[in-house]
Amino acid sequence: MFQHHLLLIYRNFKRYKSSFLINLLGLTAGLCCALLIYLWVMDEVHMDKFHAHTDQLYQVMENEKTSSGINTRDATSGLLAEALKKDMPEVELAVTTSPAFWLAESKVNMGNNPGIKAAGKFAGKDFFKLFSYPLLAGKIDQALTGKNNIAISEGLAKKLFSSTDVLGKEMVWSNSEMNGEHHALISGVFKDVPANSSEKFDFLLPLDVLFGDSTYLKWGNLGPNTFLQLKKGTDPAQFSAKIEDFMEKKGHVYRRLFIRPAADAYLYGKYENGLVRGGRIDYVKLFSLIAIFILVIACINFMNLSTAKASRRMKEVGIKKVMGASRKSLILQYMSESMLLTLLSLFLALLGVELFLPQFNDITGKELMLHFDLNMVIVLLAIALFTGLFSGSYPALYLSGFNPAAALKGKLGKTMAELWTRKGLVVFQFTLSVILIVSVFVIYKQIEYVQTQSPGYKKDNVMYFETEGKLQGNIGTFLKEVRKIPGVISAGGMDRNFLGDLSATTGSFKWEGMDPKEIIKFQKGKISADMVETLGMQMAAGRSFSDKYGADSSKVLVNEAAIKVMKIKDPIGKTFGIWGEDFQIVGVIRDFNYESMHEAVKPMFFKYASKDLTRVMIKMKAGLERETLAGIQEFYKEFNPGYVLTYRFLDQDFQEQYVAENRVAVLSRYFSALAVIISCLGLFGLATFTAERRLKEIGIRKVLGASEASIIMILSKDFTKPVIAAILIALPMSYIMTRYWLNTFAYRIELQVWYFVAAGLLALFIAWLTVAIQAVKAATVNPIQCLKTD
Repeated sequence: MFQHHLLLIYRNFKRYKSSFLINLLGLTAGLCCALLIYLWVMDEVHMDKFHAHTDQLYQVMENEKTSSGINTRDATSGLLAEALKKDMPEVELAVTTSPAFWLAESKVNMGNNPGIKAAGKFAGKDFFKLFSYPLLAGKIDQALTGKNNIAISEGLAKKLFSSTDVLGKEMVWSNSEMNGEHHALISGVFKDVPANSSEKFDFLLPLDVLFGDSTYLKWGNLGPNTFLQLKKGTDPAQFSAKIEDFMEKKGHVYRRLFIRPAADAYLYGKYENGLVRGGRIDYVKLFSLIAIFILVIACINFMNLSTAKASRRMKEVGIKKVMGASRKSLILQYMSESMLLTLLSLFLALLGVELFLPQFNDITGKELMLHFDLNMVIVLLAIALFTGLFSGSYPALYLSGFNPAAALKGKLGKTMAELWTRKGLVVFQFTLSVILIVSVFVIYKQIEYVQTQSPGYKKDNVMYFETEGKLQGNIGTFLKEVRKIPGVISAGGMDRNFLGDLSATTGSFKWEGMDPKEIIKFQKGKISADMVETLGMQMAAGRSFSDKYGADSSKVLVNEAAIKVMKIKDPIGKTFGIWGEDFQIVGVIRDFNYESMHEAVKPMFFKYASKDLTRVMIKMKAGLERETLAGIQEFYKEFNPGYVLTYRFLDQDFQEQYVAENRVAVLSRYFSALAVIISCLGLFGLATFTAERRLKEIGIRKVLGASEASIIMILSKDFTKPVIAAILIALPMSYIMTRYWLNTFAYRIELQVWYFVAAGLLALFIAWLTVAIQAVKAATVNPIQCLKTD
């Protein structure tokens, strides 16, 4: 019986080549898309879940109550880990680490070689017990103790020493945040951080190096991250409630603690008013839905094309039923045909995944690979089973349900249920397609807006680099001399990364008319003279810092957002108290976006500094970048011997703020185009079915004098209705979805009516074009051949 089914399937595929190829193409495209998205989704959801005790691993977070709402952060006190381990019996291990950006741009070397850039972290002594970064050399409880040790990755060891047998060897590290060069002995070598870790680092330093000066260790100081391993059986919710008022007992009544699974930080990184409001998980859900939708669209195509060819298989069904074939056996035959086609499509889809995976990795910024382990095989079989059963179910039930007498006469029953089912499938397909088209329009316009809208500063032709070596203690002299280089417009220094990394504080402010009960969070930074001019920021009032006014160390600049929350008029010359020290406001900077446009501009202030600055920024003349850069490099080599100038441009950082959105924009264009193409295949199937059912009608109309154009209009009219219905359904749904996405931006475009009108007209045009191909074919058939059709 099975061989008989295979033979019939082969003959049907061979006989109806066009429908077979269209079905094969549609299913292959849908499966290929679904598999690529599946690989991406699995990589995202398994990020940071490789640790042995992932289910017990938690990060301590803080909710701080301010006048503008609750501010959630992962920065905690450096004292917290040890205190929780001591006071809370539920804590198995507690580790303090530094944020990634603290040692992100460090220089490491051994001997007198130039050294290389590497990323590092400060970490507590139990780091290797808490996290699963296997040690290749060294002892797990000693690798991060003392002040003179350092643990390095396998890759870094090979780069510096061409070997991993490096225990006890000396190396040197330096960072702009910590002045001078630091010598350390290698106490451990750990395996390279795996690809499914959200944080990459090349070396680890004992926490004693950071906290050697205990003046930093205060409950009021923030910055480090705190991680816990809870004992088995501990209820996380109860423990979170237990530590909620822990900071209140330390004198900080507005800071409330809670814990979250450490692995959740990657996917659920967005908080609003103290509650998690998504993050990267939103894109995981979005693309998971897209994968399902495209796969369903492909299955619907199979249904439509199978039923469209049903008139050619009526006699086959009738003869089989007369010969005693049961409906069950017929269903089995057609389901076998669907499953075989699905398996063939799956094989081709796997080839497609291997072919397109490098390009897909370029777009997503990942290193995805196809691994045929047990889980992947189960997933592939599940996808094949779902696709085969779903796509083959309706055709199998439809074809096997023919009345044998009517089937032998070639007469199909024309029920309203059949008509509405097919048209409903087309409506569903095009609804999804229109939603995707609108989404592409909106994403494109929003990304265009954030990339072209002025952020309040001028990012073009601004280069920057971290201070190191001799430059760290002589930045004032360096800035004075570098401004003399031809092509340099201005230069300045600051103590932080400009975009998204200005530290914040809520502590001890004072100004005229201040409400003592009000808690305001300010972003803060230190800058040198000419920094405002280097970044092209505008002054709303007063002046910027300048050496020509003498020492500005007692002066401060604030932005417009700060003036608004402070509620002071005529702020120039007013006193602004910070931590018990009074400063004079000498300028108000117009608001600028130092974070991405997902975030609103926050209150901030800049203090003046002429030293202890960690970053140099230089504005160059447009058109002279190459010559100016060469001059800067030559001067840097002379000024800072033994160090290589490693620089970036500010507009690069600006673009990187929207990497996720750019990837979504690119992928959505591809997926939208694919969904539209597959939907058109479904519409083509319905057009084929209708044309075959109306061949005699077409013949009679042509004999009676109907023109080909009129016949094309008649046939096309039937397909316009479901497409228009799909547009009417899709437009309000797409409005809700795109509005939700745009609400993640503090600064966003306004949804325009033409986005929706254009998407609807485009879908309608594509549908007409698709139907016209089949309509023209049917309208040009010889009427005699139409009337001869059985």
